Amino acid sequence: MSKKEEKVEEVVEETALEEKVEIATNLNISEEVIGIIAGLAASEVEGIAGMQLGFVDGINQILGSSKKYSKGVKIELVGKKVTVDIFVNVKYGVRIPDVAWAAQTAVKNAVENMTGLEVAAVNINVQGIIFEKEEKKAEVTVEQVEE
Repeated sequence: MSKKEEKVEEVVEETALEEKVEIATNLNISEEVIGIIAGLAASEVEGIAGMQLGFVDGINQILGSSKKYSKGVKIELVGKKVTVDIFVNVKYGVRIPDVAWAAQTAVKNAVENMTGLEVAAVNINVQGIIFEKEEKKAEVTVEQVEE
């Protein structure tokens, strides 16, 4: 490759980088999208049985709002910093501090990687404990069918 071609490639790469920076500065992400990302990340953590509906979420669900993935998540966005409050139910028998730590890490990583925003805090609020009685009933029913 000649020096002239190398120079042209460098200019093209610099221009592409400048355009990417310009696009990123004009990007607006709604709080609902951040809530969905945080809710999905938290719900995938082992030990979390589900998200807890808050009072406002409960009213929205009654009125027909489709905030299924962001239920139990409250977002506060100030500039490029976001604070996430998550309200969860945990499974009986898990160590709550370990589950909360894993959820904080998962939510922080997901929000920062997908949005480019800085996560100031992830607050995990344990609202209840879910017992696994339904799974035991299902196992008994399967055993009875097999006999």
